[in-house]
Amino acid sequence: MKLKLFISFFILTATVSLAQEFASKGDQYFYSYAYEDAIREYHKQMAEGKLMSNHQLLNLADSYFKTRQYDKAAKLYVDINKNDTIMSNHRFNKMLQSLAKTSEKERVKAFLRSKGDKLANELIENAEFNYQLLESPAEAAAGFFIFTVNANSEHADFSPSFYKDKVLFSSSRKSKAKKVYGPSGESYLDIYVADRDKSDNLNNVSLFKGIPNSPFHKSTPYYVANAGSIYYVLSNSDGKNLVFDDKGKNALAIGMAYDNGYFRFLLKDLSTSFYYPFYDEKSERLYFSANFEDSYGGTDIYYVVTNNGQVMSQPINLGPRINTPGNEIAPYVYDNSLYFSSDVFYGLGGMDVYRSNILSDDTFSIPVNLGAGINTKYDEFGFIIEESEHGGLAGYFSSNRPGGKGGDDIYGFKVGEKPGPRTLVFRGKVVKPQYDVPIADVDVSLVDAEGKVLTQSVTDKNGDYHMEIPYTDRVSLKIAKKAYASFEETYNPKSLAEIQKAPLLVRLEAIEDVLREREGKTVLDINDFYFASGRSEITPEIGLALDEVVKIVTMFPEIRLSIETHTDSRGGRYSNKRISEKRSEAIKKYLLEHGVADSNITKVVGYGEEKILNNCTDGVYCLDFLHRQNLRTLFVVENYEELTQ
Repeated sequence: MKLKLFISFFILTATVSLAQEFASKGDQYFYSYAYEDAIREYHKQMAEGKLMSNHQLLNLADSYFKTRQYDKAAKLYVDINKNDTIMSNHRFNKMLQSLAKTSEKERVKAFLRSKGDKLANELIENAEFNYQLLESPAEAAAGFFIFTVNANSEHADFSPSFYKDKVLFSSSRKSKAKKVYGPSGESYLDIYVADRDKSDNLNNVSLFKGIPNSPFHKSTPYYVANAGSIYYVLSNSDGKNLVFDDKGKNALAIGMAYDNGYFRFLLKDLSTSFYYPFYDEKSERLYFSANFEDSYGGTDIYYVVTNNGQVMSQPINLGPRINTPGNEIAPYVYDNSLYFSSDVFYGLGGMDVYRSNILSDDTFSIPVNLGAGINTKYDEFGFIIEESEHGGLAGYFSSNRPGGKGGDDIYGFKVGEKPGPRTLVFRGKVVKPQYDVPIADVDVSLVDAEGKVLTQSVTDKNGDYHMEIPYTDRVSLKIAKKAYASFEETYNPKSLAEIQKAPLLVRLEAIEDVLREREGKTVLDINDFYFASGRSEITPEIGLALDEVVKIVTMFPEIRLSIETHTDSRGGRYSNKRISEKRSEAIKKYLLEHGVADSNITKVVGYGEEKILNNCTDGVYCLDFLHRQNLRTLFVVENYEELTQ
């Protein structure tokens, strides 16, 4: 993996100054990346009866892992995980990787579930989603045509980058201008340029001279055509000498060189290395990889905001949707998608290439593995892509898969459409209509055309939800919570495309907000309405009030109502009873004709003047407004407790 190639070079320069801090010879080899030697020395230490600390045992497990002895690594990681709490999430990822590489996927899933409460929810979702995608037979046909380029050498060649009509890349091939370390046998990294022919092959390699010369590392370039500038990684140095921090460490910085020869450092810290710069002109963000204290595991992807080439913000971590307990490197943005590589445990091998869509609210969709069409059980990284002049898309990536010329080689590819499986993202917020107050713990589900639940979630304390599924051309979104209205919408291909563009705001009415207490009963809270004297016809004004009842029943389809109509005491007792019954029946008929189910209406009653609210009974003189108080219709909720408990 090229991350290791980077750091091994500059660590070797500091080994002597740090040697006194190592507890054993095995440690010294381990921190010098001489893993086979470290294994031999640790075994020798155990054979001599010398106690191995848990840290040394983890170093031994890491050494097994680095030398592809995954069965031994897995056993040691698992034993340490049982007996000690010092294992970091990064090493937990290595344990799961080791198990996955020894065909123990179900055991991996079991370990993942056992530690689910200590890992980011996004990591669990990412794992489950990618397991589902990669187990699908459709993933075998990813549509990639892959070829080896002529520019490769017997040394490490990696990190291709488009440069005008050519391609830049990094290499450890020997050069008169670069020193070679005996322990590694590799030269300091340098940047080379190759011609790109009509078939996208790379030929005529030469040392790139468009940036300031240095006897130390220069690598992973990214060229910005509009600005005439190149972002790249280089060693911290002051001319002909490396610069070290107070612990003897030499780190890697990110610099920028212009076509006119001007150069400046952009990201530089003597104790922190920066890798794989990528500049997104649209957002003016400089993406890169680094291992800061807020890392979710090993190396994470970050960005800084820039303005005319000046860094304007602190490094911002892309968060647990992208970064994992593993290593994430080589960011590249194309067509509103972020491509990057990760060695997270649920991939196909070491470093795999993933794609995550950049959403409108500046968040990311679940990263999807590009599949066996490009990824292998080895390392794939440094993925770049663009539109091809010959139709479709074309690009390059690096891999250490067998069959190449060197340790890492550059491969070209062609693909007919945007690579990676299509997915659907459903995200949004659920709130109350009044002041948009968030509603937590709302059930959200996606259902296919046959009624099968595809995935489920609940809203968080902010009322937010986020779900993602493999693409399907018809799906229903259902949102519900006890004592609240429900929401359901079915989407077809056209509406699915629309809902991907922005989060969906859903307002759910609480049943408490449409009810009130009246006459000792729980009733619908609607405006009072009045029939003409002696009449039972539904006028337009009454229809408006009854439409509110229809709306409430539609929101709460399980509600059961009784309709109670009352008159005042004017007129005969029998005729009042009869007209109120007719009015209740007319109301029921209107509701049924406007979509209310018969099951929603449990009882229809006309009380006439049986339940006068004031003293305006037979023979008592009252003003009209007092009589009017007795003219009323109540929609009584018969199953209130059932709806709210």
